[in-house]
Amino acid sequence: MNASRLKSVAIALAVVAVVATVLGVYIHRTSAPDKAGDTPTKGTNAAARAALTVTTTQPVATQLPIKLSANGNIAAWQEASVGTESNGLRLAEVLVNVGDVVQRGQALARFADDSVQADVAQARAGVAETGAQATEATANANRVRTLLNTGTFSGQQISQYLAAEQTALARVESAKAVLAAQLLRLKNTQVLAPDAGIISARSATVGAVVPSGTELFRLIRQGRLEWRAEMTSTELARIAPGTPVAVVAANGARLEGRVRMVAPTVDPQTRAGLVYVDLPPMPMQSVRPAPARAAASSAVADAPQGALPGMFARGEFELGRSSALTVPQQAVVVRDGFSYVFRLNADQRVSQIKVELGRRVGDRVELLDGIGADAVVIATGAGFLNEGDLVKVAPAPAPAATAATAAPPALAPAAPAAKP
Repeated sequence: MNASRLKSVAIALAVVAVVATVLGVYIHRTSAPDKAGDTPTKGTNAAARAALTVTTTQPVATQLPIKLSANGNIAAWQEASVGTESNGLRLAEVLVNVGDVVQRGQALARFADDSVQADVAQARAGVAETGAQATEATANANRVRTLLNTGTFSGQQISQYLAAEQTALARVESAKAVLAAQLLRLKNTQVLAPDAGIISARSATVGAVVPSGTELFRLIRQGRLEWRAEMTSTELARIAPGTPVAVVAANGARLEGRVRMVAPTVDPQTRAGLVYVDLPPMPMQSVRPAPARAAASSAVADAPQGALPGMFARGEFELGRSSALTVPQQAVVVRDGFSYVFRLNADQRVSQIKVELGRRVGDRVELLDGIGADAVVIATGAGFLNEGDLVKVAPAPAPAATAATAAPPALAPAAPAAKP
């Protein structure tokens, strides 16, 4: 009984040993090829990581505009100060307000003229009185002249009558001058616009008694504006009258102007000079006719659209065009504050080249230094590359190439880019 059980256990152990041996051999044989195959697989993955699909382009000679940028303020071409020549009169009416468009000779305000009218009447009476006296003196002088050789009058009497005539005539002229002065005072009770323009300031107040010479209004003559660009002395030498200028005001208004004048002096403190650029005038549409009397409600000119005096503005002076080597903006990589492009070498590896950038127009940027016109540079995917990386160049899509051919010659586009 025990012998048969021991025999069964021995047979079972033998079977287990055989199975274990067979499994060990199988595992050894199958694991050896797998380990051998690990190296090619890793090599293939490493090769795949080393190659990045990119597109290439070459620098293109392009005609780019030469522009010079500047900052400055927009101001009125000329501002007229409108004051009063009347002294000590009460301001009775104010006929315009800030923003009103006025014409030359239009009434802006009126002073109370009661006292002036009385002075005019007194001056007229003075003219009449002196005229009567002159008539009498002239008649007496004429009688003396007819009796000059008869001995009726002495020489002294004759001289007195003739002198009285001259004195009376002089008094007439003096009275007429007084009347003219009073009429001028009466005329000056009406404050008139010296030129067409837009009221930019008003200090006139109804009821105020103002002395002669007090400013009542300020007027932007003819609504004309100018941009006063601040430039260095070196930049001033490049600007000439008539140069076109594109101006962008602080409110986003875009204006086209031309240089009228370059300042003949430079500020000794800032070393900057001014360039005066004529801008399109403000709207000068008449809002209403000049009223004889001010209406209760004053019509105000529509708020002018575009630039306004006092605004800050930036501008670019268009100095011409010049040839430049350009590449697509996406071909330039900025690292550590410097600009680089990646040049493709014959071994399909790239070299990182430091470049100096110039003007930018659209999606193209000028290369001033660092690379030649015959170089092949990476157009897309440059931002993922480093020095010596191996790349794979993708062919350019045909439709994009057609679009590039149709582009304006002034800004030839870069070679079409395909995303990696």
